[in-house]
Amino acid sequence: MKIACVMNTEQGATDRFLTQTAAAAIQQGHAVIGVVQTNTPRPKTHRCDMDVQVLPDGPIIRISQELGPQARGCALDPAALERAVVEVQKTLAQGADLLIVNKFGKHEAAGRGFRPLIAEALSQDVPVLVGLNPLNRAEFESFADGLAQELAADSATVADWIETTCRARSALA
Repeated sequence: MKIACVMNTEQGATDRFLTQTAAAAIQQGHAVIGVVQTNTPRPKTHRCDMDVQVLPDGPIIRISQELGPQARGCALDPAALERAVVEVQKTLAQGADLLIVNKFGKHEAAGRGFRPLIAEALSQDVPVLVGLNPLNRAEFESFADGLAQELAADSATVADWIETTCRARSALA
């Protein structure tokens, strides 16, 4: 089982990093599936619109919802997140070298969202790279059962991990 995570405390940095990582892995010829996230600030609010693109060239799905100017809760639209999961599940059935998930977030920590799909990919020996919010670290580590590798969020380190895991997977096939 090959699962790794990257973290960055700067807002949006992990999303940008995983988007660049996915593009580079696809350019290297890997069959990459999953989602990467783009955050677009909303004027006159502290919130942003959150969109995920289904990899490699699938739809863009808005996973945030407008809750009004006084709202303080999570703006994630659970139904939209589940739609993204279904879209990625379709691509997993077609075969993949790598699954990238933008975030192991609250829903995954609670057993929902991409968590079942991550488990399915791992059961098929597809390496998984996730962005990790430090608030969900304990749940992620419990889910990964001590088998996850934390990678520095730098291009060379992650590219090396992708090449190594994908090469090892190809050698077993």
